[in-house]
Amino acid sequence: MAYQGFAQEYLGMPAVTRAYTTACVLTTGAVQLEFITPFQLYFNPDLIFRKFQIWRLITNFLFFGPLGFSFFFNMIFLYRYCRMLEEGSFRGRTADFVFMFLFGGFLMTLFGLFASLFFLGQAFTIMLVYVWSRRNPYIRMNFFGLLNFQAPFLPWVLMGFSLLLGNSIIIDLLGIAVGHIYYFLEDVFPNQPGGKKLLLTPSFLKMVFDTPEEDPNYNPLPEDRPEHLPRDQDQNEQQHPQ
Repeated sequence: MAYQGFAQEYLGMPAVTRAYTTACVLTTGAVQLEFITPFQLYFNPDLIFRKFQIWRLITNFLFFGPLGFSFFFNMIFLYRYCRMLEEGSFRGRTADFVFMFLFGGFLMTLFGLFASLFFLGQAFTIMLVYVWSRRNPYIRMNFFGLLNFQAPFLPWVLMGFSLLLGNSIIIDLLGIAVGHIYYFLEDVFPNQPGGKKLLLTPSFLKMVFDTPEEDPNYNPLPEDRPEHLPRDQDQNEQQHPQ
């Protein structure tokens, strides 16, 4: 029964959230089982551009460290806020959600070219948290029963928590910065006088991820409407009795 409940919950996750969290868990599991090592995954511009190890552009977003408190903490926040975004403000707009992933990953990768950052998954999680928090500014949050605050303060609380754990806050600041850039370009600037929407989702992403809307003016042929077929057959039989 527990397995069925887990399978039902897993299959009930929206597509992008399910794909990303699964990739993160599988990558960490593969490292834990020593099928691969973190040295094959980390962000290294020299290996990417000189040795053409292109996969590092993706794998550095998938590894959150060995199994432990930090990994599970990141997974909980990644799953929770990625899902709430996909089921909330991005509901029915999967292509736009994927484009946000690509935009955020691109900016973080650019920054990674000039800084010694090896794994960007935590920054990506903070970006998701930041965008969600700015789009839900009036929600009250509680952090481990110790702090009560409005949702927009959540990324900063997480950064403070990282600082208490002795971690570098550079990665958190990067996630906040990229999240703010996306939020400003998507939600703020288009609504300013003279502003316009600058982040336009490519049409090929919409073709791949978004279900095409039905044309309200489309009138199917009679043979394409099986629910009317018996009635039509009865009318034909009445008009042409044997």
